[in-house]
Amino acid sequence: MTIISRLRPGHADALLAFERENRAYFSASVPDRGDDYFTGFAARHRELLAEQDAGLHHFHLIEGADGTVLGRVNLVGVAGGSAELGYRIAERAAGRGLATWAVRRICGVAVTEYGLTALRAETTLDNAGSRAVLARAGFEPVEDVMFGVRPGRRYVLDLRGDAFPAR
Repeated sequence: MTIISRLRPGHADALLAFERENRAYFSASVPDRGDDYFTGFAARHRELLAEQDAGLHHFHLIEGADGTVLGRVNLVGVAGGSAELGYRIAERAAGRGLATWAVRRICGVAVTEYGLTALRAETTLDNAGSRAVLARAGFEPVEDVMFGVRPGRRYVLDLRGDAFPAR
């Protein structure tokens, strides 16, 4: 059984292992986090948890039945009823619908747990998998953007409709 859980202090070791294991895979489609991310991980993890406690972000892990981290799905920059969606799936779990499942699930959580009414997302145009996930979850493209030298697109999702009813 796969679950999504809110990021906690006890997740630090498993999350760091996930990021290390998938570093090369992730850097093929998104900018690398850099060595400082890994050497300063413990302090950064504490900072992110403090920001989450302050309501600025909502971080989540996707975990397999054995507790292994299979991915992350986050809502960052919470303000005015909206946030930016970000996600990453482990290489060994990619291509099985996990990202689509997690994004749809977190959209519901955004409404029911956090009271959000809209989400934003961005991806590069060459990341077909991510663009497909956003489309399947109902995100609409709003504008083309550049990520350094790579063309990309911004998306939005209105959470006020029937697809994500508040409970």
